[in-house]
Amino acid sequence: MVCCVATPVRARKGGWLDKQSQVSGVLGRLGRGETSARAELLPLVYEELRSIASALMRQERSNHTLQPTALVHEAYMRLVGQDEPFRNRAHFFGVAAMAMRRVLVDHARRKTAAKRGGSSGVRRLDAPVLGDMPGDRDLDVLALDELLTRLAELDERKASVVELRFFGGMTNEQIADFLGIARSTVAEDWAFARAWLGARLGETQA
Repeated sequence: MVCCVATPVRARKGGWLDKQSQVSGVLGRLGRGETSARAELLPLVYEELRSIASALMRQERSNHTLQPTALVHEAYMRLVGQDEPFRNRAHFFGVAAMAMRRVLVDHARRKTAAKRGGSSGVRRLDAPVLGDMPGDRDLDVLALDELLTRLAELDERKASVVELRFFGGMTNEQIADFLGIARSTVAEDWAFARAWLGARLGETQA
């Protein structure tokens, strides 16, 4: 699976650093309670949010009723509706990844309930996600959510690392920035979480 945070493109007026500065400024205003900043933020972050959403949706079934644009807008409404301020740009996109996970999970639950136990759609957990573990790794989004919830009960930070990599496509450096930990700690957490998930997947396929 290829799921990456979009490489920012150069804006027509000003460069990428200019855009970063604008995003930081708008996030700061939003954190101070300036509701007018909500309308200004979306055009600045939409391209990257949609790139994340598109990468996520490519891993879903082809007839999925939720489209990347809808995923972005629903996640964005959850983002701007929360009380906790965003510390910086990395924090915003990290929380966005989590919001997209919740949107996909809620959508899958509604579809499953409507079908009375029907499949919610399968996502393949292949090498870039879980590494070189043997066997097929087909898992629907609800089962993945359940595993991440179980992992969070064991170690919330390790579950966050998986969530940010899988749903946000973030690198170890980006995750370290978001969580405020060293890159080496992220790597250690990822190695543990990958082994833990592999064992749990082995249980389901036994």
